[in-house]
Amino acid sequence: MLRPNGSVFMPSVLTLIGIPGLESVQCWIGIPFCVMYLMAVLGNTLILLIIKFENSLHSPMYIFLAMLGATDIALSTCILPKMLGIFWFHLIEISFEACLLQMWLLHSFQGIESGVLLAMALDRYVAICNPLRHASIFSQKLLTHIGVGVTLRAAILGAPCLVLIKYRLKFYRTTVVSHSYCEHMAIVKLAIEDIRINKIYGLFVAFTILGFDIIFITLSYIQIFITVFQLPQKEARFKAFNTCIAHICVFLQFYLLGFFSFFTHRFGSHIPPYVHILLSNLYLLVPPFLNPIVYGVKTKQIRDHVLTIFVCSKHLNH
Repeated sequence: MLRPNGSVFMPSVLTLIGIPGLESVQCWIGIPFCVMYLMAVLGNTLILLIIKFENSLHSPMYIFLAMLGATDIALSTCILPKMLGIFWFHLIEISFEACLLQMWLLHSFQGIESGVLLAMALDRYVAICNPLRHASIFSQKLLTHIGVGVTLRAAILGAPCLVLIKYRLKFYRTTVVSHSYCEHMAIVKLAIEDIRINKIYGLFVAFTILGFDIIFITLSYIQIFITVFQLPQKEARFKAFNTCIAHICVFLQFYLLGFFSFFTHRFGSHIPPYVHILLSNLYLLVPPFLNPIVYGVKTKQIRDHVLTIFVCSKHLNH
């Protein structure tokens, strides 16, 4: 249904063009993206299986790591298959409802990942600053509550974005989304109506989840560093700090990429569109790809079990 001025009334189908300006090389860009996705799924699945079947790893730190791995698989899976369909098979159409669902899942999994990183920071804070009470504080019941809490927080705060788009925005200047997946602002900017409420609520959710989490993660690590540097023995300081290195690496890559992508998308009007889109894609693909590598290298228990698996498979082959 078209209005006289050419705008589209509540479109049933949207078109995702991929990476604007790089359409001719998208098929090649899809190759490293596909490799990163497969590595992310395999690496995180391996970590999940190791934690599940090794009873000695059923402690809060590794349970949170399992939550992070499951979230990473879900996050990358909700965008990559469709993205590769666009890049390789020119499957550029997506129904409006499916696009909104992808947007909600995407932002929900981002919020869950941020919440899990906060839980991991608090776990390290209690383990290092108050070790005698760690087991009693981080009980199985609390772990369940944290898992349910971070999931509900992300899902509930993200839901109004769907409602505001579906029921507030009726007329769209185009059905072509200049993106490789259904991102909130990319959809909202298609509308010809006033989108200030959508923008404000999007910023509110971003700062409520990511802003809150990053503040408390930073405060946790400030307190951890103060405690670690007060330890009398150099070896004890190194051991305590070493248990945090993997988490600090994951924390920095997730939030630095996230905030860079977030602010360039909203305020970097002079930056070419393909830079925005590539940054957004890397923000969603790099953490799931790197997290199992970081934890595999820096966490001795995970590293030992991975090496055991490969040694056993090598002996079986011989």
